[in-house]
Amino acid sequence: MTAEKVEQELKKLGSKKKAETSAWFFKTGVGQYGHGDVFLGVTVPEQRKVSKEYRDLPLLEISKLLANKYHECRLTALLILVHQYKMGNEPTKEKIAKFYLKHTKYINNWDLVDLSASYILGEYLFDKDRAVLYKLVKSKNIWERRIAIITTHMFIRKGEYKDTFALAEILLTDTHDLIHKAVGWMLREVGKRVSRPALVSFLEMHTPHMPRTTLRYAIEHFSELERKKFLAK
Repeated sequence: MTAEKVEQELKKLGSKKKAETSAWFFKTGVGQYGHGDVFLGVTVPEQRKVSKEYRDLPLLEISKLLANKYHECRLTALLILVHQYKMGNEPTKEKIAKFYLKHTKYINNWDLVDLSASYILGEYLFDKDRAVLYKLVKSKNIWERRIAIITTHMFIRKGEYKDTFALAEILLTDTHDLIHKAVGWMLREVGKRVSRPALVSFLEMHTPHMPRTTLRYAIEHFSELERKKFLAK
């Protein structure tokens, strides 16, 4: 199993029309967040099938796949990594988590972050020191900042939200729309899965200086009356 063979498999599944659609959807134009990204035009379900076929790909080959110019190669590499983490023993999980952190420069679009961060770092850091998230959240790299907040999705699923709120506070002054959306999403998850009163309390304190996009995402499941109340602030 090699990275080259995975790339060949993905190229066989590629579609020029889908590639053009993906390039538009992931904002690859000059000055946009995905500028320079290149697509083969392979759907996520198709990538998942390939990732299952190559689920035993060695880390060395995964690193090559992550460095590939094609977006689908990088996502497939991460899907393989998520599977290997899930199936691994403790030493393997630690190795994969460290590998993930060393390769964040290749995790360079929102779908790459969202389909991997919580399943690897979220699982790994749940019962460990989480200082690395507070380093990532202050990174100049938007994707590392997104990794920090999205990682907490796993904490939320397990009933914790302290770090979600702490990281969200730091990111309230972030200027990027993709961070506003990510923070709002995680806040909404806290209210939906763990504690609505805790979310309301957080919003009462921070709504006046919260990006409107973040607020809209956070209150998505509130009643119309409640949404109007917070938006009025």
